[in-house]
Amino acid sequence: MRSWSIPVGRLFGVEVRIHLTFFILPMFIYWTEYAVHQAANGPRDLALVGIILACVGAHECGHMLAARRIGLIPKAVILLPLTGVALYDESRVEKAQAAGPVWKRDIRLALVGPLVSLALAGVAAAALTIAGHGAELWQWPFLQAAKLPKSLVWANLYLAIFNLMPAYPLDGGRVLRALLSRTRDASTATRRAVSISNAIAMVLMLAGLFSDSWLTMVGVIVFSAAQLEERALVFQSVLDNVRLEEVMLTDFATLSPADTLEDALEKAVHSLQDDFPVVRGSDMVGVISKQRILDALRAEGNGYVQAVMNKIFEVSLRQDSLSSAFRKLTARNSSIIPVVEDQRLIGIVTLQNLMHSMALLAESRKLRRDEAES
Repeated sequence: MRSWSIPVGRLFGVEVRIHLTFFILPMFIYWTEYAVHQAANGPRDLALVGIILACVGAHECGHMLAARRIGLIPKAVILLPLTGVALYDESRVEKAQAAGPVWKRDIRLALVGPLVSLALAGVAAAALTIAGHGAELWQWPFLQAAKLPKSLVWANLYLAIFNLMPAYPLDGGRVLRALLSRTRDASTATRRAVSISNAIAMVLMLAGLFSDSWLTMVGVIVFSAAQLEERALVFQSVLDNVRLEEVMLTDFATLSPADTLEDALEKAVHSLQDDFPVVRGSDMVGVISKQRILDALRAEGNGYVQAVMNKIFEVSLRQDSLSSAFRKLTARNSSIIPVVEDQRLIGIVTLQNLMHSMALLAESRKLRRDEAES
């Protein structure tokens, strides 16, 4: 998620990020405006980019609000020039899945986005008509920096139309995946939808070379979005199928509740860990992070670990999946999970090593799958 996107803020408590393909859009609009009119207007071109971004944001807001109504809680959304890729809170997914057939739920959620875009286009068109500029709506080119009110109408119309293409993760592609999942498992349905999406993206990019260059841009965006979803699928496969015993740290440092904060910081300096289990004898009594130690030293001076450690924490068994561990981490906004056996601490999983292990396991599984398919 963070490799090809940057954060721009939060909306309804959801982290909003912009995919780097969005930054190709200003250059593309400048180039097309200059090619058609032999002139370009920097501020107006940027305003057109802002309109497209706002339309995509409104489109995704429709998806997020509809998802919240059925218990799917988005924790982040990545905005691309035509669509968005939402990441949901794993700790709340089961509640949503219990609400009814997943494929029907996914179809309803997918259709919300185009309906929102069509509604916004209708409102903007009505306002333009009332203002006496209704005739401009049908003058070519429809999306033009010189006519920003008209562009607001057509940006929403184009978003609705393009998102109905059966190219995953566009909304039409999500409908296709939902229909495929009726007879296949979710992973197979997603892979099939991604394959179809890649084929459509290639056709669009080739068609754009011989006709409208906007088709090439759409193809690039569809291909980029499909790759994001494919990577998310591989990560989910890792989460579901890998056990904690395969990735837990067995060589780790511990702290005592009787350690002073300065002693704890000294131990932390010589360790690669960011989070530490706090152990009294053979019993684990708390967890503490390196950052928490630093914050306590700055705020209150030297004290004891026992006074500032977190005494409420989750534990896991070695046979538990990464998916269950990840849900526990996100549910409590924690960064460490002790792994126990017979009430004895045998390892730890930290958010730091979990993400590192997931990345490596995802890449290795993708390589093995590519080799098997070839």
